[in-house]
Amino acid sequence: MPDGPATERFDAAYYREFYGRSPVQSPARIGGLAQGLLGMAAWWGVPVRSVLDVGAGPGYWGRWLRANRPAIRYRSVDVSAEACRRYGHEQQDIVGWQAPRQVDLVVCQGVLHYLDDDDFELALANLVASSRALLFLEIPTSDDLHGVLDLERTDVDAHWRPAEWYRDLLHVELRELGAGLFYRRGGAAPFLALEEAPESRRTVRRRKP
Repeated sequence: MPDGPATERFDAAYYREFYGRSPVQSPARIGGLAQGLLGMAAWWGVPVRSVLDVGAGPGYWGRWLRANRPAIRYRSVDVSAEACRRYGHEQQDIVGWQAPRQVDLVVCQGVLHYLDDDDFELALANLVASSRALLFLEIPTSDDLHGVLDLERTDVDAHWRPAEWYRDLLHVELRELGAGLFYRRGGAAPFLALEEAPESRRTVRRRKP
């Protein structure tokens, strides 16, 4: 079971501040996201029979799937002891953990920008290894700080990197489909040219510092 500063940071006070009266996300918004992602997967012929929710927080994905897609196997993990106690997740740290069995869709929202550079690369490797097909990665970047994010409802104590920093790393193993959705390289699903980001149609060499 993970232990350390991250488990202490995302405590009851954190959830009161960011998921209290004016939460940064809502069950309705996550429900719309889940429906949209599963719809796109069906359009591409990518079956989604299992979902891993990493950094599951208040568990909105699980709530929607149980109500709308109960046949999908769902597993939720979070580094926060408070989130696990309150919402019933398995306590795991994606920096050092990967799913023992691959799932069709990995969801990771609002997690990776909290990690330093080295931990980000470890976490990304574990996320990719946990998915046999699709990953949905929501990562706020420095490009989003002005005019996109609601800074009154956003935890700004994080690592703010440009979007291109992430793309340089993500495109090594993943094909970017847009809207935060990625597909593992080497998979069999076909995509039209305009369904992928231009840079994603070729392997991007990892940039060295």
